[in-house]
Amino acid sequence: MKEAITLGVVCLARTTFDYAAAKELWDGIRSDLEAIENVRIVAPHALVFEVDEAKAAASQLARAQVDGLVIISGTFHLGHLALELVKTVHAPVLLWGLPELPYNGGKIRLNSVCGVNLNASNLFKSGVQNYHVTIGEHIDMNWVDAIRVLKVLSRSHIGILGYRAHGFFNLSVADLALYRQTGILIDHYELSEVWNFPASDEAVQARTTQLRSIFDVSGITAEQLHKVAMLAVKLQGFLDKYALDALAIRCWPEFAAEYGISPCAAMSLLQSEHRILACEGDVEGGLSMLMHRAVGAETPFLFDFSQVDFEKDFALFWHCGVAPCNLWDGRCVRSLDTYFAGGKGVTADFVLKEGELSVLRLDSSEGKYRVFLQRARAIPMEKELKGTYLKAKFDVPVKQVLDKVIGKGVAHHASVVYGNYIEPFRIAAKIAGWEVIE
Repeated sequence: MKEAITLGVVCLARTTFDYAAAKELWDGIRSDLEAIENVRIVAPHALVFEVDEAKAAASQLARAQVDGLVIISGTFHLGHLALELVKTVHAPVLLWGLPELPYNGGKIRLNSVCGVNLNASNLFKSGVQNYHVTIGEHIDMNWVDAIRVLKVLSRSHIGILGYRAHGFFNLSVADLALYRQTGILIDHYELSEVWNFPASDEAVQARTTQLRSIFDVSGITAEQLHKVAMLAVKLQGFLDKYALDALAIRCWPEFAAEYGISPCAAMSLLQSEHRILACEGDVEGGLSMLMHRAVGAETPFLFDFSQVDFEKDFALFWHCGVAPCNLWDGRCVRSLDTYFAGGKGVTADFVLKEGELSVLRLDSSEGKYRVFLQRARAIPMEKELKGTYLKAKFDVPVKQVLDKVIGKGVAHHASVVYGNYIEPFRIAAKIAGWEVIE
């Protein structure tokens, strides 16, 4: 399900143009907007002609604390109007121009695009340069989804369990830099808080039965299976108690050494139920997964660039055994294994399904944020490895992708989802002032 947002929408006009036609168009647009999934519309019903009307509309939208501001040039209009709206409504701006109507007696009827040009020039020269522009009969849904991305970052509750993994300095976050960019404050919890979290026998037994129904568990002991089931119950309860939207977990080395198993298999199970869990204490990886989910992408997961083959032009997206179990290819044996952490696992082992892929990494360096974006396709492969993995072919040569990652120092985890989810993140990055790496 896409992130819920509130949009403020105003349609501007001038009486020297065909404002009656603009009003008809505005009525239809408003009806269309109100049908968009998980979008609440706040808008004056009337066209806005004069400065005092723009001020009144701005006050209405500001009180509603809208997440995005849509300024429609119904016709050409006064330059004051958009400036008054932006002065009061502090939200990302979409400037929307309408296609010109058939001429009427040799007179241009809307001159809407010129209105967009006027607004853009006024905003740009006043220092507001992160606006987005669309020309057409329908709102730019990529911009709408970009607003969802920024909204999910601004309101999410993020936790880190333990710390980042040992030596993974590149996964560290500067808390106040992250707060400045997104509004997020990270809450820290000790590993023992999950290990000691209560888990009823009934809940553990239900999870045990579920795990047996999903995985071949012949490669692990009954005790290990019990620990996986119990950890799934504990993590679920912990996430619910603290209302966490995402949790980054220091999954090694303490988990296997002190709890008795690694958390991979339990994380695979919970992620298939739409929980956002990031391994190795990767907060920004968890945020990348949340951003994917905000636009309606299902079951995001983190991967490593574990192998590249320049001759055959593919990459292996692998991780030790934590990918969501619902993304299994349906052909190989989906199993639990103990190869990891000196035989203390437990990890999920399977090949992921084929399909179109979108890759995203929200990443920081020197206090500045950037987003890494790529499109790829998962292609068939045999189960040859432990862990969870897929073979991916990018839209561009894999060497070109790797050179970007290495050359820009992007962290070694990225979120991947099935489907085409790229453009909203380009727009969100422009609004937020982040570099785009692709």
